[in-house]
Amino acid sequence: MDLDAFTELLTPRGQEALARAGELAGADPVAAATALRRTYDAALTSAALTQAGLRERAKAKFGRDASVMYFTPHGLEQSTRAEVAEHRARRLMKMIEPPPAVADACCGIGGDLLALARAGCAVTAVDTDPLTVAVATANARALGVAERVTVRVGDAAEIRPEEYDVLFADPARRTGRGRTFDPMAYSPPWPVVLDLISRARLACVKVAPGIPYEFIPEGAQTEWVSYKGEVKEATIWTGQGGGRRATLLPGGHALTAPGTEATAAPVGQAGRYVYEPDGAAVRAHLVAEVAELVGGRLLDPLIAYITADDPVGTPWATRYEIEDILPFSLKKLRALLRERQIGNVTIKKRGSAVDIERLRADLRLKGDNSAVVILTRILDKPSVLLCKPLSPA
Repeated sequence: MDLDAFTELLTPRGQEALARAGELAGADPVAAATALRRTYDAALTSAALTQAGLRERAKAKFGRDASVMYFTPHGLEQSTRAEVAEHRARRLMKMIEPPPAVADACCGIGGDLLALARAGCAVTAVDTDPLTVAVATANARALGVAERVTVRVGDAAEIRPEEYDVLFADPARRTGRGRTFDPMAYSPPWPVVLDLISRARLACVKVAPGIPYEFIPEGAQTEWVSYKGEVKEATIWTGQGGGRRATLLPGGHALTAPGTEATAAPVGQAGRYVYEPDGAAVRAHLVAEVAELVGGRLLDPLIAYITADDPVGTPWATRYEIEDILPFSLKKLRALLRERQIGNVTIKKRGSAVDIERLRADLRLKGDNSAVVILTRILDKPSVLLCKPLSPA
């Protein structure tokens, strides 16, 4: 879809085509295209069907708002989940009053600027792609926040963050070869982002969860956000103190620690339970803090599995009851599972090079019982924990 096709989609006739395409969602693609072509030309038919399909996909990120929003394939993939963007906007509003003026240096299709505008911020946003700018502008109108949003075509490097209360940036993390994990390959590249941060009173920068610590500006706080157990992103905050933070959504639970150095957790013998910390806590190097919450210790000093003697409830870890611990051996593990008639296993691993799918096939499972198999190291020895699954505490 190009800019001309999208512009036509916003006309009354384009809106009719889009509504009709939405009614055909889930239908055979050829049949849907044939039905629309009876009334609309090929370009409008393609644009309407593409947009209707993107709206269906976007429901997972944007909920009911997706039905009136507009997307590009890349913009939808890059965009922030609504719940995460809303969390960030709420946190920002607690940091600064009255509602701030925000410069959004690379707005994409507008997921974050919409949350910021809904929270009351006045947002000036730029993006280098004219189609993306048109989509973000249309989204602001569709969700009723256009009076608080200005979007224009521009380069992030041209933003003057000192003229705003807050700088927000979500640099693109894809190249022509796909997703990149190197901040130097972001768009804009990391030196440009650092320059913008250095001139901002308060900055909020969305980055990949695996960002190396050496790229984080001194004195910044980095927040890792997990949504329903899956780490979605990290956010670098400047102007409000440093340290590390993990946040769980939708519950809003938070763990924090000062500085960039992780606290060493105690190491000890396996207890009755093993706890698997949430990925946000692991990324934030807050495993020791989770171990303290459950009164536990690490099975291995370098692996993020916690063991404890008592069942302690916490949103920060999933708890399993340990039934057996054995050195890793395919033959012994297969024999044990057959002996217990275990035909269904959930396999987890940390610190193990074993291919999970190949192991599953090699186990040749039979039986009606279920178990959790954890592959890990215990004091540097490859080991297997056979566990009963429990509900997350």
